[in-house]
Amino acid sequence: MPDYKRGVMRVAFQVMGVTAGRKDSNCEILLKEALLACREQGAEVRMINLKDYELLDCNGCTACTMGMSMGKNTGCSLADKDDKQKIMDVMLEQDAVIFSAPTYDLMPSSLFLKFMHRNLAYESAFLTKIGAIAPRDRVGALIAVGGSTRSWQSMVLEGLQATMFTTDMKVVDMLLATRVPAPAQCLLDDELMARARKLGENIMTAVNTPAEERKWLGEEDMGWCPNCHSNALVLGEKQWDGLHYPVECQVCGAGGTLEQTEDGKWKFVIQEDGLLKDRTTVAGRAKHLEEIAQTQGGFFSDPAKIQLVQQRKQKYVEKKFKGID
Repeated sequence: MPDYKRGVMRVAFQVMGVTAGRKDSNCEILLKEALLACREQGAEVRMINLKDYELLDCNGCTACTMGMSMGKNTGCSLADKDDKQKIMDVMLEQDAVIFSAPTYDLMPSSLFLKFMHRNLAYESAFLTKIGAIAPRDRVGALIAVGGSTRSWQSMVLEGLQATMFTTDMKVVDMLLATRVPAPAQCLLDDELMARARKLGENIMTAVNTPAEERKWLGEEDMGWCPNCHSNALVLGEKQWDGLHYPVECQVCGAGGTLEQTEDGKWKFVIQEDGLLKDRTTVAGRAKHLEEIAQTQGGFFSDPAKIQLVQQRKQKYVEKKFKGID
């Protein structure tokens, strides 16, 4: 559907749904409800289930990061061996992507993580920094589904969030579906279905907003972190370049302190330079490329270190232990 906003005709916004859930069950149903809201507002919508594709695990070859640290776009070494590249060719052309995944052992399912952990080869901050691609603004939203309350899904949204950085997905909304263990049980919860629809509406609000003005559209008081709305904080440790924050957001890396409010509650306050390495921004993640260039590049450019590692490694190459028949 053409968009005549501001007197300019343009093609419809492209919105994609990606799920790792069971067929015709909670993850798919909640995702479809959100996508229906997008389509009703004129978006061109598509959806895939990762269970329908062949996807290999990242083999840790580090060819992509080594290449980028040297200013080269080498791509993924597995690109022609499974369906990952085919999916990414479409996904990276979207204006928005909504992801849904089930919760297994507090975290997103292994299928979802296997797919997303391969995104390092497409790291937009790194590729932008070396001039391989032009910046592209994308909007994202997340749906996690489990049979318990948050107490047994305590890391799932944060796990989903952590996979959004590499492809520059600005997450504007997140939904945690609780206590829906049975297939399609979400259909008995009218409020949950309405919330999924609202998530889709928020996606459309975001894509219709200039990129520099986009903001969080989910529940206002969600999470500890005012930057990414994650619910996970950790004690800070000295980083590779000496930077140290007393407390850090486990997801976006924002740094600051905990302060007690007048009503006795605690809040996370981001300090003045606390977003220096904000993982949700291209500039923040570019700092990580500097770290990789120093640590990984420093190793591979030192023949003496490489030789010493090879000598010491032989002991472990030769050592064999009994396995399972």
